[in-house]
Amino acid sequence: MYVLDELLVNSAKRDAGRLCLIERNGQTENYGGLNGRAEDIARALHALGVRPGDRVGICARKSIPTVAVIFAILRLRAVYVPVDPGAPLARSAGIFADCRVRAVLTDPEHAAGLAENLSGSHPVADGGAVGPFRCLVNDGDQAAAPEGTAYILYTSGSTGKPKGVVHTHASAAAFIDWCSDTFRPGPEDRFSSHAPFHFDLSVLDLYVPIKHGAAIRIIDADEGKQPKSLTSLIAQDRLTVWYSTPTVLRSMLEFGAMEAQDLSSLRVLCFAGEVFPPKHLRAFSTALPGPVYYNLFGPTETNVCTYYRFDRPQDLAEDADIPIGFACSGDDLLIVDPDDTPLPEGEEGELLVSGGSVMTGYWGLPERNATAFAEIAGRRWYRTGDVVRRRDDGALLYRGRRDRMVKRRGYRIELDEVEAALLRHDAISQGVAVAVTDVAQDTQIVFFLVASGDRAPSLLDLKRFAAQHLPRYMIPDRFEALAGLPMTSTDKVDHQKLKDIARGLYTQ
Repeated sequence: MYVLDELLVNSAKRDAGRLCLIERNGQTENYGGLNGRAEDIARALHALGVRPGDRVGICARKSIPTVAVIFAILRLRAVYVPVDPGAPLARSAGIFADCRVRAVLTDPEHAAGLAENLSGSHPVADGGAVGPFRCLVNDGDQAAAPEGTAYILYTSGSTGKPKGVVHTHASAAAFIDWCSDTFRPGPEDRFSSHAPFHFDLSVLDLYVPIKHGAAIRIIDADEGKQPKSLTSLIAQDRLTVWYSTPTVLRSMLEFGAMEAQDLSSLRVLCFAGEVFPPKHLRAFSTALPGPVYYNLFGPTETNVCTYYRFDRPQDLAEDADIPIGFACSGDDLLIVDPDDTPLPEGEEGELLVSGGSVMTGYWGLPERNATAFAEIAGRRWYRTGDVVRRRDDGALLYRGRRDRMVKRRGYRIELDEVEAALLRHDAISQGVAVAVTDVAQDTQIVFFLVASGDRAPSLLDLKRFAAQHLPRYMIPDRFEALAGLPMTSTDKVDHQKLKDIARGLYTQ
C-alpha cells in the first residue's frame, strides 16, 4: 500500500518536465515544479509545528498552489481538512474547531475573519505567509489522528451540524487503484478537476491523473458555474476524462452550446453525486455519443462502492431505470431489512458496504459511529441509508433514500418515485419533491419544478399528468415553479433549502 504523496513523488521522478496542472488563466505547472512547491510548503508547515496526525485546514480557492498545499500536508503525514472558501467563515471555523486543527492555510482575504471566528474556541496565532497563503496556528495540545489518516471531508449532518468523514491513505487508494484498472489512464490523458476539494469527487480528479503522470485542468468555482465555459475548455484543452454531477452535465446540454464545440477528445465521462434522470442522460449522450459513460455511486463515507458502464445510454427508454451497478473498489455489498437480515434476490432493502474504500468513522462522534455501522457475520458494514434492489443480471437499482421515505394516510411514499414520474413531463427540466408537515401536523408533499421552456405547465396540466403516472395518494399537494433550483457548493440540489421554502408555504 502507498501513501498518497508518493503518487506525486513517483510521477515527478519519472518525468519532472511533464505537464501536470493547467489553470484557466493559462498558468501551468509541471510535475517537478508541483513537487518542489509541495516540499517548500511542507518545510514551512513543519517549522510552524505541524507533525504527523495533526489536522491542517484549507480555506482557499482552487489553484495550483492549493494542490501543492494538499500534497505538502500529506508529505508530513498530517491530515488535510478542506472547506468551501465561499461558505460563511463562522461555518468553516466551526469545522476547524471541531477537528481541532493545528493550522489553517487560507487566502489572505479570509485570514482576519477566520482568526476572529476561531479565537472563541482556542487561541490562534498568525503564522505569517506560507507561499501565497496566510497561516493561522493553534499552539494548544493536540491529539493526533489515527495513523494512516489522510483527509477529513465534512458533510451536512441531519442535526444541522456538519460531520467529519475520516478517510485513510488506504481507503483512498482502494478507489484510486480501481479507477486505474477500469479507465486505463496514461500520461497522454487530460482530466477535468471540476469538483471543489471539499467534495469527494475530487479524490478521482486529483490522485488518479497524478498517479499516471496525466494532466489536470483545474476548474475554479466561478468557471464551473458557466456551461459555455465548460464546453469550450473541454474543446480547447482537449480533455479526455470528465467527472461531475449530473446537474452540471444537464446545464452543459441546455446552455453550453455543445453542438458548436469539438468535444471528440473525451473518451471517459463519469457522473456521480445524484440521480441522472433518464431523459437527460439520453439527450446528453445523444449529443455526445463518443465517450464511454460510467455511473459512479457511493456516499462520501465509502468513496465509490458501485459502478455501471453504459455502452449506449442514448438508447435508454424514457422510463428506464439507471442502474448503480456492481461492486467496485474491492468492496462487498449486502442488502438487508430493518433488522439487518440479508434479503433474497430481487427484494428492496438498505445497502450496506464493507471493504477497503470505507471510511474509518466520523470524527469525534462515537455514538454516531455506533449506529452508522453494523456487525454482521463477523464483519463491519457501513449503513448507507440507500434503498436498493438487485435486478436479474446482478446490477443494483437505486430506489431512494431511507430518510426520503414518508408515510401519508397510511401509505408509504418514496419521494424519489414521485420525482421520477413527474420528470417524464416534456415541459419539466428539473424537479424535486419534498415533504413537510403543516400546522395540523399532516404530511404535505411539495413538488418544485423548473420549466424546460419559457412557461411552466399549468396547475391543471400538472395535476392531470400526475394522475396519469402516480396513484392518488402520491400526487403532490402543491406545485411550485422556480427559475432555478438552489444548489449546494458541490453542485447538488439543496434539498434543505427547498424544505425551508416548503415549510414557509404552510406557515404564511
